[in-house]
Amino acid sequence: MLSGKNILLGITGGIAAYKTANLVRLIKKSGANVQVIMTPDAKEFVTPLTLSTLSENPVHSAFSDEDTGEWTNHVELGLWADIFIIAPATANTIGKMANGLCDNLLMATYLSAKCPVFVAPAMDLDMYKHETTAENLKKLIINGNRVIDAQVGQLASGLVGKGRMEEPEEIVMYINNYLKEGLVLQGKRVLITAGPTYEQIDPVRFIGNNSSGKMGYELAEKAMKLGASVTLVSGPTHLNADKTINRISVRSAQEMYTEVLENYKESDIIIMAAAVADYTPAQVESDKIKKSDDHLEIRLTSTKDILRHIGGVKSDNQLLIGFALETTNELENAKGKLKRKNLDMIVLNSLNDQGAGFGHDTNQISIIDKSNKIEKYELKSKSEVATDIFNKIISLLNS
Repeated sequence: MLSGKNILLGITGGIAAYKTANLVRLIKKSGANVQVIMTPDAKEFVTPLTLSTLSENPVHSAFSDEDTGEWTNHVELGLWADIFIIAPATANTIGKMANGLCDNLLMATYLSAKCPVFVAPAMDLDMYKHETTAENLKKLIINGNRVIDAQVGQLASGLVGKGRMEEPEEIVMYINNYLKEGLVLQGKRVLITAGPTYEQIDPVRFIGNNSSGKMGYELAEKAMKLGASVTLVSGPTHLNADKTINRISVRSAQEMYTEVLENYKESDIIIMAAAVADYTPAQVESDKIKKSDDHLEIRLTSTKDILRHIGGVKSDNQLLIGFALETTNELENAKGKLKRKNLDMIVLNSLNDQGAGFGHDTNQISIIDKSNKIEKYELKSKSEVATDIFNKIISLLNS
């Protein structure tokens, strides 16, 4: 859920600041952009160089650079952020936040931010239990901040009690769960196939098609952003999937059949967007076929019809979506496929439509559901098409 987000991390002067190097690493690993603001005291516990290296951005600490005099725009930093994390948040900083005090760059940025703010307190147990700390934390929550509660454990003082900053892995999980709240596909599992399949002829050659996989990958990205847990079974393609998507790479139609069969039972929504080969060589030669005659005949046998098989075994509470790429009698062929393969809806696109089909960044589709209701769409980017498809899927889930 953090992928592509702008994350601003504020670090204050507590011993738990040493954990922020790992926190920055985990946020970057999630695909987010990170900028760091440190209070002057925070630099006593972790170096700006470490955090700058991990975040791949300069670390901000003062209103102006001592060497160049260049001003750090706290307003721009606050508006840049999609998420603002203050970790560790000392009792001192929590008190300033609760009462609107502004005596450093971090506090000025906090007062300028428009995004959700997450606070991870860290202090000794007596400080954490003090009435003023409890009152200040209540004020933060009333003002719309989200407090990631401190944990019980060994503290820097040598005492054991509540006051340890939550571990970086748990902070990232907490924020991910927050971002998923209210998303329409939260808790849903989506299985998507994408790309072509390659059917080997000999060690060098194969039978394939021109599918780029772009439509399937856009669908996987959209499902992920709607809160779903996504498994993507992908044929050969140069595309990259988000790190939170469970990508399973396959090559042949048989391999794709095997992986779909392995994963479909746990899926709520199954979208078969791959261009699976209808035929495969009856025999794969162990050595490269040498050119010897003007003609070469290769005997082909049909591959397993993955879509039809899943249509025959899926449960009533599963949605199955197929694709039809046609050149003639488009609507009739798509309607026939919808019925024969027991689909809940089919996405039709025609090679006769300019800008649609294989290899393009755009697509023009029609969606047909089980009641033969047809919805036609204009030529759009494949990202926008993915949105249209999921809008229809969501309407079917709610019907």
